[in-house]
Amino acid sequence: MKSQKLGRGLDALLGEMDEAYENEGSQKDSVLEISLKEIRPNPFQPRKNFDEDALAELAESIKNDGLLQPIVVTEDIDGYVIIAGERRFRASKLAKLKEIRAIVLNADEQKMRQFALIENIQREELNSVELADSYQELLKLHDMTHEELSGVIHKSRTHITNTLRLLQLSQKTQKALIEKKITAGHAKVLVGLDEKTQQLIVNSIIGQKLSVREVEAMIKNMKTTPAKQMPIVSSKSFNFTSVKEKFTDLGFKVKTSSNKLTLEFDDEAQIEEFMNFFSK
Repeated sequence: MKSQKLGRGLDALLGEMDEAYENEGSQKDSVLEISLKEIRPNPFQPRKNFDEDALAELAESIKNDGLLQPIVVTEDIDGYVIIAGERRFRASKLAKLKEIRAIVLNADEQKMRQFALIENIQREELNSVELADSYQELLKLHDMTHEELSGVIHKSRTHITNTLRLLQLSQKTQKALIEKKITAGHAKVLVGLDEKTQQLIVNSIIGQKLSVREVEAMIKNMKTTPAKQMPIVSSKSFNFTSVKEKFTDLGFKVKTSSNKLTLEFDDEAQIEEFMNFFSK
């Protein structure tokens, strides 16, 4: 019963946001022109990455056509805090506007947090990691199951569960995903691997442009190959043939791998002989 009640509360929260936008046209006094200098971002904003090119495009659109949908703010002691619409706010600043149209709602900290989460999920502007963080935050706030959250935000339970699994990845792998060096498809098959193996595969994806299917095959091969015979994946390989022959002719023991050349010495005298060779 507790989860169902909280679920209905989240539904009500979604309706409150929709109602604010619907009332914009009929209740003119609900929309104000507010100086951009009086507004600051929501501290609970789940979105950390804003595409600069996309912001520039939106800024140009606002310059030409105006702001089609106002942002939503709540009044604070020293101005206003954004509840929804930080991207429009940033683009308006980029467009050198002085004021912005805004709907003013009463909201406490918890509502501000929830509004920011819901608005970003609905607009599908979060990257995969930010989306996972948002789902996790909503689950904690409302003590809901994945199934219950699925019904409220109209996303499949499988999608929610698979997205949340991305939070099990190492910070470096998450960073590669956020920076679009790997795709969400790549990231999902890396879940469950240790940090070192994740980094090895991420480097291979970036260096060798591996597809998701190729990564799956690589992981399968790793799991079926004994550790001592594990293939070493390197993004670089060099031809040491001539160098190896030169050192061998001079009497030095040489070993090579894909990107390494190793010299072995029998004693201190041989090291001195090697140093004398380079001082000639």
